[in-house]
Amino acid sequence: QSLKLTYPETLDRIKEEFQFLQNQYHSLKLECEKLATEKTEIQRHYVMYYEMSYGLNIEMHKQTEIAKRLNVICAQLIPFLSQEHQQQVVQAVERAKQVTMTDLNAAIGHQLQTQHLSHHAPPIPLTPHPSGMQPTGLAGISSASGLLALSGALGAQAQLLAKDDRGVHDTESR
Repeated sequence: QSLKLTYPETLDRIKEEFQFLQNQYHSLKLECEKLATEKTEIQRHYVMYYEMSYGLNIEMHKQTEIAKRLNVICAQLIPFLSQEHQQQVVQAVERAKQVTMTDLNAAIGHQLQTQHLSHHAPPIPLTPHPSGMQPTGLAGISSASGLLALSGALGAQAQLLAKDDRGVHDTESR
């Protein structure tokens, strides 16, 4: 007797099941939209971090090239100094090569203060890079202000390079 359901009862049961499935569909659709939004946000962060990483890599190579050029210039000028001054300059160059993490943190903190970015994010202490290379540049900048600061630093660096190149070409032509 319980197996014999009337048509209205069967229709009501089907309606309830349909309503239940429709609610499940709606909640799954909302969850899918939420995940799609999160995916888009994560992709946006990935692109931003990739651009920052690329920019910092370029900046590191620029700084390395600048250091090489300055080292060559110093090596060319040292023989023209007196013996006493030669020893002082060589010792000063060797001291300059001994950069510590504390020195880097202080330089970065000073750089951020001079660029008026210190109110955006406090400098984060640098730790040695796992590969043994010393990171340079803008380590304590938040991701929001990172690209802005990076572009400003790269622009300033490009101006310095242009001036430095003009000075090197002037001395080479002489």
